[in-house]
Amino acid sequence: MTELDVIGIERACERLVIAYTHLVDGGEAAAVADLFAPDGVWSFGDERCEGREAIRSAFARRQASDRTSRHVCTNLRVDVVDADHASGVVYVTLYRFDGPGPASPDPVMVGDYRDRFVRTADGWRFDQRHATAVFVRGRSPAGSTPVPVTTSGGSDADR
Repeated sequence: MTELDVIGIERACERLVIAYTHLVDGGEAAAVADLFAPDGVWSFGDERCEGREAIRSAFARRQASDRTSRHVCTNLRVDVVDADHASGVVYVTLYRFDGPGPASPDPVMVGDYRDRFVRTADGWRFDQRHATAVFVRGRSPAGSTPVPVTTSGGSDADR
């Protein structure tokens, strides 16, 4: 592979990361499934969705909710493995509010996405995307009782 090939792969993977946030935050969360390989996996904590239809179903519930969010992604690193595979990590600061009314200006969570990318017949897609919460607003230190973050129930997942 040439340096230009590597840059092209990095850019394609970066565009997936950006498309994900714009779909979720823009009210089209169910379309996130199309960014995954047919047997792709999305996970967060104990929640795991395998395959596009499972991902579409989970994100359709997110899309139907009264949730407003903004995923601010920074410090993206993509490592090209070969011409058809790459891995990456990106930090995410999540601003989220469930329900009507004004949202808090404070982030709900800071964490990261650990990604594996694969080249498919349709271009680059997520093979796996795992979200991890590092700092969560309203949570006590490790070993203490967590304080709920959501205002209207539902998962604390970063969707």
